[in-house]
Amino acid sequence: MTLKRVVLVVTCLVVAVLGWMFAVSQWETASRIATVASALAGVAAVGVGIWAALPGTSRSAIVVRETGTAKTAGKGNAVTGYHGSGSARPVTVERTGDAEATGDGDAISGYSEK
Repeated sequence: MTLKRVVLVVTCLVVAVLGWMFAVSQWETASRIATVASALAGVAAVGVGIWAALPGTSRSAIVVRETGTAKTAGKGNAVTGYHGSGSARPVTVERTGDAEATGDGDAISGYSEK
């Protein structure tokens, strides 16, 4: 369980416990209702604020920048960028070098999926 989920679950539990405590206590005046609503909203807002500030669990991006020159002869691959299978992660390729292939080889300068 991630830290964001723990904070969210704890916040929900605190709000539920406070709501239960206020519900079982005696309701004497209308101002008490306003106090309960304010307390629950305040705790929920603080919890959600902390939850939103925590970093997400997204996977890191693939970044390729300023690569050199790649050469191949025969059946090899010359890759100066990114050559991979369909990644769910964002791929950024910038300022790649020259790729040169002779014979039956492949040259990739930039981005290519397998």
